Amino acid sequence: MNRRTIIPYSPHLKEYARQLRKHSTKSEIFMWKMLKGKELHGYDFHRQKPLDNYIADFFCHELMLAIELDGYTHFFEEVQQKDRRKQERLSELGVTVLRFTDDEVFNDTDNVFKVIENYITEYEMTHPRPLSRGE
Repeated sequence: MNRRTIIPYSPHLKEYARQLRKHSTKSEIFMWKMLKGKELHGYDFHRQKPLDNYIADFFCHELMLAIELDGYTHFFEEVQQKDRRKQERLSELGVTVLRFTDDEVFNDTDNVFKVIENYITEYEMTHPRPLSRGE
């Protein structure tokens, strides 16, 4: 998939995603403050973005990157199975998923952002950004 590829989603997810945005977890709020407004290398991230039959916590279309934050419920086997299916499907759609625990977001923030920045650096090496019209 290229940067222009649109990933369709189930229409019923639109309202559910809106509700998730209204009721964000503390780690999602914390992460969003660092991702919004193209703060990370100029990339535009969206939160609670419907993709196919799933909702990604954060998604950057240009990078084809989803960031998932896992709270305590993600330690349950049933939730881990759902996470695996979601990650496999997103991978089939060309989306890379980076997954972090809430604990990592709050207590190892620098490393979380190093992982994201390393992904961006590697992505840019193989997918050069087109020059904008003014350049």
